[in-house]
Amino acid sequence: MGIGEVGESLRRSTVHIRCVDPRRQSAGFWDSDGTVVTNAHVIGRGAYWVQLWDGEGFRAEIKVKGDQRDLAKLKLATSGLPSAKFRGDAVRPGELVVAVGNPLGFTGALTTGVVHAAGPFSGLGRKTWVQAAIRLAPGNSGGPLADAAGQVVRINTMIVAHGIALAIPSAAVADFVQNRASPRPGITVRPVRIDRRNRIGLVILSVDEGSPAAQVSLLIGDLLTGTDNAPFTMTADLADAIAEPGLHLKLRFLRGDRTREREVVFSLGRRFASEAA
Repeated sequence: MGIGEVGESLRRSTVHIRCVDPRRQSAGFWDSDGTVVTNAHVIGRGAYWVQLWDGEGFRAEIKVKGDQRDLAKLKLATSGLPSAKFRGDAVRPGELVVAVGNPLGFTGALTTGVVHAAGPFSGLGRKTWVQAAIRLAPGNSGGPLADAAGQVVRINTMIVAHGIALAIPSAAVADFVQNRASPRPGITVRPVRIDRRNRIGLVILSVDEGSPAAQVSLLIGDLLTGTDNAPFTMTADLADAIAEPGLHLKLRFLRGDRTREREVVFSLGRRFASEAA
């Protein structure tokens, strides 16, 4: 299938989301029951109107906004629509990607680019992003990023320095759409400053019985300082670090004057933990 055919297929499952405020316009895409997914940062208050590829429009009801992962879910009063096709496996650096959106008011505009990397992006915490060299503009937010076969691999969300676009991984999108619970360690924490360099730690205030944290013997008063990859710099770092299902996470912490480490394993279907010395 050529790029033109891929683009046409993507256009049929991509929508133009309009608000009463004309500055708030974005893209999104749907499944067959009329559920539309887009970015939370383009969804404010007010009524929304969703225009389909063929010009038909529907009033949209906002069902859920997830600001932590910048996702929003809207529902149309229709069904039987052609669904976007999702690809679950990881994208690779150098892979060709295609985006469809409504940049600067041009409905269904197509652009292509190449994946640079997948992982955290400097200054944006520990969340995983797909980083692609692809030309996007306001109006592409919330639209699909697809592979050369037209399968959606990510949701476009922002443009950063040097023309790099960031997209949300499809696993996070699937969890959000299906209302899956996020994995949790089972602790309550409060940030405290560790030293004069403004490093922070997260002191544990409570540990839920039977939780992953309890199973690796984390205790009230332990001071979480980071993972084996990086120190914590803000409270959200802990949530970001455990955001991916099936993750093996090594937490570093202070107990008294000793630095310790535990490996916690999270999954959405079951949650268990094992100790690493």
